[in-house]
Amino acid sequence: MTDWLRLSAEEWDAVRLSLQVASVAMLASLPLGIAVAWLLARREFWGKSLLNGIVHLPLVLPPVVTGYLLLLSFGTRGPIGSVLAEFGIVFSFRWTGAALASAVMGFPLMVRAIRLSIEAVDMKLEAAASTLGANRAFVFLTVTLPLIVPGIIAGMILCFAKAMGEFGATITFVSNIPGETQTLPSAIYSFTQVPGGDPEALRLTAISVAISLAALMASEVLARRAGQKIAA
Repeated sequence: MTDWLRLSAEEWDAVRLSLQVASVAMLASLPLGIAVAWLLARREFWGKSLLNGIVHLPLVLPPVVTGYLLLLSFGTRGPIGSVLAEFGIVFSFRWTGAALASAVMGFPLMVRAIRLSIEAVDMKLEAAASTLGANRAFVFLTVTLPLIVPGIIAGMILCFAKAMGEFGATITFVSNIPGETQTLPSAIYSFTQVPGGDPEALRLTAISVAISLAALMASEVLARRAGQKIAA
């Protein structure tokens, strides 16, 4: 039983890399996610429907298509990737590319959660602050932002959980390289393809479920505490 629970170096690498990729994807998406959510919730402009569609496109596109588009754009021969490569920034077949793919796939979930939270804020509170002479940035930082903390937490956890489970876009964009781009889903897939790999696949599946469940429970607790502080 003890031997069954013992993880190999390859399995530990997959767990470590998944946590690293999911954390970077979540934190890198947060500033842009808040900005886009506020823009969609509070502003009317030409092309708003188009922006909303682009933001949510990864939810309806096959993940493999998203990964292929990232490869075409951010690959070393792509229009964006070739420019970045001149500065030593390479995403394709690197763990940073896995983080980028995971961020793209989790971004719509983050934006939607934050947008709904912003739309739930009473605009009269923001208007009252504006009448006292506060500019838009100050109103957002002192009034809106504290009130949407539960939504931000929910969006961050949803993005993290999506990044932890992302497979199609990641494997298409950065392949499945052990120790470099092999995340938990990729490792589970690899173990299911080799004879005798079921124990490893089961261990990693259990770890993946445990991490995702812990993240969701933490989100619930943090959001509840933030809501209680706001109410107080």
